[in-house]
Amino acid sequence: MNINESAQQKITELISSRDLLNGHKSLDEMVAGFNSNLKEILDEVAPLKTKRSSRVKTSPWINESVREKKRQCRAAERAWRKSKLEVNRIILKEHIITYNNTIRTERKNYLSKIITDHHNNTRVLFSTIEKVLNPGPVCDMLSLATTPKCEEFAEFFTNKILAIRAEIIRDPNYLQDAPIKEPPTLQTFSAITEDDLYKLIKHSKRSTCSLDPIPTFLMKNNFNYISTPLLQIINTSILTGIFPSAFKTAVVKPLLKKPNLDYNTLNNYRPISNLPFISKILEKAVFLQLNQFLNENDILEKFQSGFRANHSTETALTKIVNDLRLSTATNKVSALVLLDLSAAFDTIDHNILLHRLKTWVGLSGHVLKWLESYITGRQFYISLGDHISKNHDVPFGVAQGSCLGPLLFSLYMLPLGNIIKKHNIDFHSYADDTQLYISVEPNKTTALQSLTSCLSAVTHWMSNNFLKLNENKTELLLIGPKDKREALLPSLGNLNQYVREQVTSLGVILDSDLSLKPHINKVTKTAYFHLRNIAKVRPFLTKPDAEKLVHAFITSRLDYCNALFTGLPKKSIEKLQLIQNSAARLLTKTRKMEHITPVLAELHWLPVSYRIDFKVLLLVFKAVNGLAPCYIADALSSYTPARALRSADAGLLRIPDAPPKRIGESAFSYYAPKRWNALPQHIRKAESIDIFKRQLKTYLFNQAYT
Repeated sequence: MNINESAQQKITELISSRDLLNGHKSLDEMVAGFNSNLKEILDEVAPLKTKRSSRVKTSPWINESVREKKRQCRAAERAWRKSKLEVNRIILKEHIITYNNTIRTERKNYLSKIITDHHNNTRVLFSTIEKVLNPGPVCDMLSLATTPKCEEFAEFFTNKILAIRAEIIRDPNYLQDAPIKEPPTLQTFSAITEDDLYKLIKHSKRSTCSLDPIPTFLMKNNFNYISTPLLQIINTSILTGIFPSAFKTAVVKPLLKKPNLDYNTLNNYRPISNLPFISKILEKAVFLQLNQFLNENDILEKFQSGFRANHSTETALTKIVNDLRLSTATNKVSALVLLDLSAAFDTIDHNILLHRLKTWVGLSGHVLKWLESYITGRQFYISLGDHISKNHDVPFGVAQGSCLGPLLFSLYMLPLGNIIKKHNIDFHSYADDTQLYISVEPNKTTALQSLTSCLSAVTHWMSNNFLKLNENKTELLLIGPKDKREALLPSLGNLNQYVREQVTSLGVILDSDLSLKPHINKVTKTAYFHLRNIAKVRPFLTKPDAEKLVHAFITSRLDYCNALFTGLPKKSIEKLQLIQNSAARLLTKTRKMEHITPVLAELHWLPVSYRIDFKVLLLVFKAVNGLAPCYIADALSSYTPARALRSADAGLLRIPDAPPKRIGESAFSYYAPKRWNALPQHIRKAESIDIFKRQLKTYLFNQAYT
C-alpha cells in the first residue's frame, strides 16, 4: 500500500483527535471500536483503489523515466528517417546512449533497493533475485482466485488434519502422564507499562496482515496516539483472562511448496497463516511473562532447543556431534535415530494441552483462563486475490504464525523427555524434530534393545497424545568404523529398515564417519550455483550491494553450523576456502591468476578456518558468561589449579585428556578449551559480547594475515 506523506500526516491528525475506543468498556467492544475507527480514518484519507494490471510482462525497473527516454529515442529516429541528415543521426545516437544509460541506472537502483530492503531475509532476497534472473513460467494463481476454489482449499486443509488424527490409534485405557514433582504455580499476569508496549512494537516486524485496520508502519509512526487505547486493550485482556474474539481469526494463503510443482494439485500447497498485528503484540506481552516463569523455575526441557533464547540448531547439533565423536573415539558404535512427525503443530489436542499446562507447568487462575481462551474458538479463512472463503473452525492445534504457538508445543511435549530418559537413551529435540542416540560396545549388541523399546514407548506416547510419527521419514544412522557397523546390523532387528548411509539433521548432512564430506559437497554445489547467479547481476551492482548478496547467499552457508567443522582435514576445509576465494574474486573483479590473500585481507574477511575458530570461541564465551544453553556449558569446565597460582583467575578451561582417536580431538569439548586457553587474557575477560567479538576478530585477523 502506497500512502504519500501528506496523507500520512492527515491520518496522524485524525488519530490524535479521535476517541479510538468509543468509550466502550467490554474487551471485545474496545477491540471492535479500535479497529473500526482506524479503518474509517484510513478509508477517509486513503481509500483503497483497484488498478487493472497489464498481462504484458515488463522488466520491473522499467519506469516512467525509462519510458520517457524511449519516447525521445523514437521521436529522434522518426526525425532521422524522414530527413536522413547527419545531425539527426548524431542526435539519435546520443538519445540511444542516454536511454541505455538510464536503463542501467534504473536497473542498478532497483536491485540496490531489493538488496537493502531484504538483506536480512535471505529467503525473500533469493526468490526476488531468482525471478529477476530466471523469469521462467509463473504459477497462474489468477485462475485459482475464485470463491469456490477458496472453499476447496479450506476443506482440503481441514480434512488433511482430520485424516491424520483419524489414522492415530489410541489406547482407551491410557492415563495422561503425571509430573515427577509438583510444579510451582502462576495464577496472574502483571499489567504492562507504556514503555513495555513501546519496546514490543519497536522490535516487531513491519509485516501487515489484511486483518489489520491500518498498515503496521502507520501504527508504529502513530504510537504516541494509539498507545493509551492499545495499552488498555492489552492490560484488560491479560488481567481478566480473556483473549479478544476478533484476534482469533487467521487469514490463510496457500503457497506452493516448490515453484516447479503443479499448481492445480492441492497437496502441493502449504497453508501460510497470518494474524493481526495487535494480536501478536498481545501474545508477546504474555509470552515474556510466561517464559520468565518457565526459565526461573527450570520447567522447560533441557534438551529442547526450539524457539528458545540462546538456543539454535547449531547449539543442538554441536551437542549431538560432540557426544557422537567422543563415543566413536572410544571404539564405540553409535546409533542415531531421527524421528519425524506429520503436521505436529496442527494435531495437538486442546484438552490434553490444557491438562499439561495445569499439571506439568503449574498454571492456574487467570493465566490458565487466558490461555484456554487463546487456544479455543479459533477460526480461519482462505484468501486468494480478492476472493475469500467462509470462516472455518480450528478445533485442534496451536495457531500457526503466532508467538505463543511454538512455546505451547514445547510444553505439550514435556513428558516425552522423561519417557526417553527411562530407557537410558540420549536425545535432543528442536521443535517437533526429535533425535535419539545411543553408543554401545561392538560386542554388547544387547544394549540396542533399549533403543527398540524406547522407540516403541515413544510411538505409544505420541499416538495417545494425537501425534503421528511419520515412519516413512524415520531414519537411522550407524556411526563408527565400517567393520563394526556391519557387525552391528544383524542386532538391529526391525530397525534395519530405517538404516541410511547418511541423514540430514537440522540442515546438516551427517555420514557414518562424521567426516561431513557429503555436507561440504552440498554446500559447495549450492554456493557455486548462487555465485553464478550473482555474477549475472554483478555488472549492475555497486560493490557494497554485491557484498551484501555474497554474505546473504555465500557467507551464510559457509558459516552455518561451522562449529562442527573443527578438526576436519585441511582438504575438506580447502573446498570451503575455494568458495570464499571465488566470492572475493567476483566481488572485487580480481583475475583468476592473481593472489587472493591480499584481496581477502583488503575485504577484511577471515579465512574459513579462522571463521570456524571464531564461531567456536564465541560459543565458549557465551557458555562461560551464561549466554549459551546449559548443555553447552556442561561440556566445558573451569581450570582449577591444585595450589594458588596466578592462572587461577585467568579464565582458563580444563583441557580433557586426549581421546584415543583423532576424531575425539575434533570434539567440541576437547577442541574448544584448547583454543580458548590460547587466547590472550584480556580477550577472555572481555566485558561484553560486542567487545569480545571485536577483539577476537582483530586477534584472528592478525594471526591470519601477519
